[in-house]
Amino acid sequence: MMAAMENVIIIGSGPAGLTAGIYTARAGLSPLVIEGMNALGQLVQTREVENFPGFANPVSGLDLMTSMRRQAENAGVRFAMDEISAVDFSGSVLKLSGMTGDYSSKTVIIATGAEAKWTGIEGESTYRNRGISACATCDGAFHKGKSVAVIGGGDTALSDALHLSRICERVAIIHRRDKFRGTRALVERVLATPNIDVKWNTTVVSFDGDGGRLNAITLSDASRLEISGAFIAVGHAPKTAFLKGALELDENGYIRVENTHTSRPGVFAAGDCADPNYKQAVSAAGTGAEAALEAQRYLESAK
Repeated sequence: MMAAMENVIIIGSGPAGLTAGIYTARAGLSPLVIEGMNALGQLVQTREVENFPGFANPVSGLDLMTSMRRQAENAGVRFAMDEISAVDFSGSVLKLSGMTGDYSSKTVIIATGAEAKWTGIEGESTYRNRGISACATCDGAFHKGKSVAVIGGGDTALSDALHLSRICERVAIIHRRDKFRGTRALVERVLATPNIDVKWNTTVVSFDGDGGRLNAITLSDASRLEISGAFIAVGHAPKTAFLKGALELDENGYIRVENTHTSRPGVFAAGDCADPNYKQAVSAAGTGAEAALEAQRYLESAK
């Protein structure tokens, strides 16, 4: 049975996808959001969000995204619980194949996000969101005046350490090499910051705690560092594997965009899958709105 032709299909239901849904629904386009297996995006893993506009007090990531989904539903967004595994953007009709169904649309907005890379080190899964985080901007304030560690040596790790140095008493950077991979300006700033200590040629052997919260890490030099939090900054991986060969991606797998337009007409991208820099809910939501407006203009010009 041939799939019904949609005006707009949005792949992903995080801040970018839901915002795109709200905008296109309000434009009368009756968008279909394909939620994916990780419905509502990775923000639901954050216990408290303090930097999303409109909330005087911290809100849990789950509450924020649940409210955003309800807003999308009220606007007229339709949802399908499916995971897109393949696409065909070679023709005027954009085709998508999922685990439970096939879809066709005049436009597609990709908002699949990106996932933080984890180390797989002993104790990491136990204390994730219990002292271990992949977002210093999101969770750094919970460790105000305390000692924390950043694991990594690239620009993300250096930026995280500088951010945390303004909040925390001490910041230790655990880096497996003898020099940083980050840009020179960031390296110089980190090395000149008094409360940042660098552990060169060192790796984490285990994340330790009392079963409820992280309180220390054991290092490869057999030392033990007592901390209240550890921030994993070993990179992000965009969720774009299913798009290889269909869209132009950069060397790290992020979708190349210009004003949310991808390399294929009628296909747009928003949020972390096309953003290697910021990884913020508010910036993802902003590009979701942009992609929705661009999709609307595209449909109007095609009439």
